[in-house]
Amino acid sequence: MRARRWGVSVALATGTTVLLLALPAVASANAQQAGVQVALRALGLYSGPIDGIVGPQTVAGIRAAQRHAHLAPTGILDVRTRDSFGPLGRPLFGSRVLRRGDFGLDVSVVEYLLLRRGEYDGALDGYLGPEVQAAVKRFQKRVRLTPDGVVGPRTRAALVLATGVPVRPRSSIPRAVDVRYVVRSGDSLTAIAKKNRIALSALARANHLDPQHVLLIGTHLRIPVRRTAAPAVLSASPTLVRERLDAWAEGEGLSTHLVRALAWMESGFQPNVVSKAGARGVLQTLPSTRKYVENVLIGHPVPETLDGDIEVGVAYLRHLLEVFNGNEDLALAAWYQGERAVKQDGVYAVTKPFVAGVVALSERM
Repeated sequence: MRARRWGVSVALATGTTVLLLALPAVASANAQQAGVQVALRALGLYSGPIDGIVGPQTVAGIRAAQRHAHLAPTGILDVRTRDSFGPLGRPLFGSRVLRRGDFGLDVSVVEYLLLRRGEYDGALDGYLGPEVQAAVKRFQKRVRLTPDGVVGPRTRAALVLATGVPVRPRSSIPRAVDVRYVVRSGDSLTAIAKKNRIALSALARANHLDPQHVLLIGTHLRIPVRRTAAPAVLSASPTLVRERLDAWAEGEGLSTHLVRALAWMESGFQPNVVSKAGARGVLQTLPSTRKYVENVLIGHPVPETLDGDIEVGVAYLRHLLEVFNGNEDLALAAWYQGERAVKQDGVYAVTKPFVAGVVALSERM
């Protein structure tokens, strides 16, 4: 089905059927496309609002994803393109009943629709965890459905009928401040990047250098360090969040893919998310965890900033990996249910979907 008045077209395929979406003269929201935007954002290919509107940024993100997957950059979102997104690219909303622990594009759509209804204010991350389930139950009560937290046909239909104007989240991007540095004897690009908490690739790109080449003494480097005047919880673009996650992961010798995936599952790269339990920041660490990291693991207070929150989370993840001898599954399980609980009881059934989601996503991020 193609709307004749639309110009730039994008196709969303399900099975053998292709649903053509487009950039209309007067833009309108499409919930499936909101799920696509969430997947593109997780891959670092989209930094616009999650609004379900197929604008130029969304089309550009789809084409970039296709190029990365060695597919023709047509802008047509077919099954192969969505498969290249990994676990966040499937299945489409409406193709299955959703329950707690499910992960995928359709869950992202549910989060988006609940957000529009004002029932949900958490991360758009494609994971149906306890907060999303609670939001589903609140919605079900409002529309007089059985509040079981399961998104079946009746709940799905009620969500579609009840949604209104899309929410366009505002973000405040910290100002970039360039720091100058002159290379000295014994310096390396890797060491300079680690010292300044910036990804090696970002430092090399900022100075048009090849990390594999010799770094000459006396070279003037531009170090793009991010600063912000806000001392508390920050708002930042997904691109900036991803960059800072990479910098801290590399600095601590952790997998950037694992850290990205964990941060995505916890907050959807949204640094201003605060849970009902008080967990905050991109990696959603509890106040008790922050105190443990500050007092035991690193030995000094950490500011409540974007970098500070990431530092706490990365330090704690490194600790869990050390405790469980590098076993990522057990470390992630301990992150979710607690270190002591994993040691005493093993991995809870409710923890396994979270661990599986992070592992699956880390293979794509």
